[in-house]
Amino acid sequence: MGKKWWLILFGLTVLNSAPALSVAGAALAGCVVTVIMYLRVSRLEKAVADLKELRDEVAESNLRLKQHNEAITRAQDSDIHIATLKERNRIAREIHDNVGHLLTRALLQAGALGMINKDETLNEPIKSLRTTLDTAMTGIRQSVHDLHDESIDLRRAVDDAISSVDGRFTVRLDYDISESTSGNVKLCILGIIKESLSNAAKHSSGDRIYVSVQEHPAFYQLAVEDNGSCSAIADTGIGLQNMRERAETLGGSISFTPSEKGFRVFLSIPKQRR
Repeated sequence: MGKKWWLILFGLTVLNSAPALSVAGAALAGCVVTVIMYLRVSRLEKAVADLKELRDEVAESNLRLKQHNEAITRAQDSDIHIATLKERNRIAREIHDNVGHLLTRALLQAGALGMINKDETLNEPIKSLRTTLDTAMTGIRQSVHDLHDESIDLRRAVDDAISSVDGRFTVRLDYDISESTSGNVKLCILGIIKESLSNAAKHSSGDRIYVSVQEHPAFYQLAVEDNGSCSAIADTGIGLQNMRERAETLGGSISFTPSEKGFRVFLSIPKQRR
């Protein structure tokens, strides 16, 4: 009512403009006009408020729809990526099982032919054939190896591992490593990250984890740290032994450092020994 004080003024104007009316009649007419105007303005304000609310709801619905569409697009991209990796693995297996097997047989047959051959004029062609088949086998093995290595998407796998960590932790990732890194190194790094995150979720009293995956000219480096206090560790634990064995298999080194500021796993794998 306070916001519509001008309606009262309008009523008073009606009152002053009607000298022929009695004072009571003029007052009554002014009140009626004021009430009618008040009701109409109130309905108009409500209609405006309803329109604003509808506008906000439409904007919110559009935003939700946009986010939903983006989520669908990401899911489709992920499905395509996973399907591509599966297809690469299938091709690698077929090459290994079929072409590789046939080349192995051809190599054995060429070797046997060379052993029983009595015609010296065929010695050089048979030797050349064996060399060609051996080169082909080496190429096939390398192709299968490369296909398998490419099928391991380390960044995606690390992100998946981090996303599954206990919700009480905030995880920060620094990632700078080539996807052309060999598969055994990728699997080693991923395995140690998963084991470290699992240990933090089970034993750490902290709420933050830092993961760093870095590639340097001569070596790969991994660090996983949490901010939970830890004065000592049982170095004979199965999880730590598994991580140590993974590192040693690739000629790498790994250390576990407890402190009052947290627990740190540090891995280094030399490139020249992988």
